[in-house]
Amino acid sequence: MELPQQRAEGAGPFTTRLTWQRPEGDTVVWESRPARRRGTLAVRRPGEPAARTTTADAKALGRLRLLNGIASAAFVIGGALFALGAAVSQFGWGTTAESAAIYFAGGLFFNTGGYVSLLQVLNGPRHTPQDGGRLVTSAWKWWGYEPMRLDWLSTFVLFVGTLVFGINLLDSFLQGLTVQQTNRLIWSPDVIGCLLFLISGHLAFIEICHRPWPCLRSRSLGWWVVAVNQFGSVLFMVSALAAFTRPATGSLVDAGVANWGTLLGALCFSVGGVLQALERP
Repeated sequence: MELPQQRAEGAGPFTTRLTWQRPEGDTVVWESRPARRRGTLAVRRPGEPAARTTTADAKALGRLRLLNGIASAAFVIGGALFALGAAVSQFGWGTTAESAAIYFAGGLFFNTGGYVSLLQVLNGPRHTPQDGGRLVTSAWKWWGYEPMRLDWLSTFVLFVGTLVFGINLLDSFLQGLTVQQTNRLIWSPDVIGCLLFLISGHLAFIEICHRPWPCLRSRSLGWWVVAVNQFGSVLFMVSALAAFTRPATGSLVDAGVANWGTLLGALCFSVGGVLQALERP
């Protein structure tokens, strides 16, 4: 049975909030992030002043808790390792190779966090208008292509960004590179990875704000997760730009800015991971 849709909100072709009415008169509100993160719908019965929250089944909630725990832990550890690698470089606590090894280990955790974030989208509960708009659990997926879903697009871009960072981190072990090779093999992937992180964060803002530009929702835990991570992405980009090697001198634009930008940006992702751990069913 087709339900009378009252309102669809979002940006461009993406729908991030749906409001409709069940045959019995209940008004149901589905929002992309709460549904996939916490497995919830908001339902208001006729005459009730406020909406009540309904949740998906136990199977779906168990999935969400497991995946959220893995992703949040991966970002906390990955961010801590990136911060440690930057500190080793900035304060001279070890060699360049040791700093690169720490970065690489952190990158593996970022890869894990990015992929598990994508799994959260693919395996979260789905709303079914044909069944009164209730959340249902679908079969488990290890991969899927759903570019018309904003949450999928945001997490996919994030995951690709972590993979591009992996190229940068692997190339950083190479020795005897010319300035041109350093900028092409190490700096370029770094900048591209940072750009993908920024795009992913902006898409996450669209998802939570239901419009093409960021909003301020200080009472929303999900908003804080997105905002803290996006600030970390901005610091990563500042760090990447400062890490460009000048062809004339063979030195970085500003090694201090590069190290501190990475350190502080990485700590933002660790804090975001802690906040994400709290954004669970």
